[in-house]
Amino acid sequence: MPDASSSLSLAYLVSAYPGTSHTFISREVAALRELGVNLDTFSIKPATEAELEDRMLRQQADTTFTVRRQSAASFLLAQLATLILRPGRYIATLGQALAHRPPGLRAFYMAFVYFAESLVLARELDRRGVTHLHNHFANAGAITGYLAAELLRIPWSFTMHGISETDYPAGLLLGKKIEAAAFVVCVSYFGRAQAMRAVTPDHWKKLHVVRCGLPLARVPAHTGSDRRKRIISVGRLSPEKGQAGLIEAFASVASEFKDAQLVFVGDGPAAQDLRVRAAGTAVADRISFLGRLGEEETLEQIAGSEILVLSSFMEGLPIVLLEAMAVGTAVIATRVAGIPELVEDAKSGLLFTPSKWDELAACLRRLLRDETLRGELAENGQEEVASEFNIMRSAQDLRTLFEGKAS
Repeated sequence: MPDASSSLSLAYLVSAYPGTSHTFISREVAALRELGVNLDTFSIKPATEAELEDRMLRQQADTTFTVRRQSAASFLLAQLATLILRPGRYIATLGQALAHRPPGLRAFYMAFVYFAESLVLARELDRRGVTHLHNHFANAGAITGYLAAELLRIPWSFTMHGISETDYPAGLLLGKKIEAAAFVVCVSYFGRAQAMRAVTPDHWKKLHVVRCGLPLARVPAHTGSDRRKRIISVGRLSPEKGQAGLIEAFASVASEFKDAQLVFVGDGPAAQDLRVRAAGTAVADRISFLGRLGEEETLEQIAGSEILVLSSFMEGLPIVLLEAMAVGTAVIATRVAGIPELVEDAKSGLLFTPSKWDELAACLRRLLRDETLRGELAENGQEEVASEFNIMRSAQDLRTLFEGKAS
């Protein structure tokens, strides 16, 4: 039930929002608002034109304040107003911007960019009476958020998602961000462990595991494909996702299963290379690329498939696995990062060693042959997601953190 007495005025900041890969943030925003939280969304960069073709994303973009869409006059006014009205904080925040950066000339230049962005953001946060700023991802956008919160002297927090936040250059600054944050949300215990590596034990109490949830009542039912055994891969087409290995594994088993097909949903820098690799196999006519799809259409594609495969070399806790399990599609995934916290091997899905494509091929054979096993894995997967990954449960945990009631 909405809590009208709450004094919390929350802002969510993302480097690029909305986006097809950030539907989990949109769901979180909607759930928090349903709980009565006053929440505004902010973005550093605008959504792409391709993403804005999606009606739901365009609606979200229309209500999101985008820093880099503001005029040059707005940036100049933010500089002058802050310098005149808050000279001490202006100088202190500039000092923080210059200190909170990796080494190198480009990073020195970008520190001034983040500082300028933070002043524009801070003016808008102040105008709206925001009392808490929260970033998704500990990336460059989080630098702008951290600086704006420092300027306004309001609490700041962030959600840590994946390995990219511990890699260079973000990883160099992760410890400082954790130290500056009121708290940090980690989507997996694996992620929390990586955050613990970046700080002394005195800061461990700030690190809270809150799962990314799904609106389970709105997830479509599994339909399966009409005649073929359909295998689907959903995600950014990028080297770290291991899709080239999936093509190799599929090609090695496809001759045994004439009714099997492989479908990729997504786009990215490896798209052309993957298409060339697929065309070079003996089963090229059974491998297709659907490109970038909206949230609803992607879920329909997953629901219409027998198996979803996640072949990544690195991950956090992939939303697409949650979606497939909630829908009732059997999953195969790599045994990395937070994935084993979600998928129990041979119970709620099958796991294989990352980069061992013969293991992936064996998993594919096993599920393509055994319809009963596919059904058992799918049913157990649905139960697992329902027990721990409900968006309203996650939103309630987040509201407790934002309102300062966490123990």
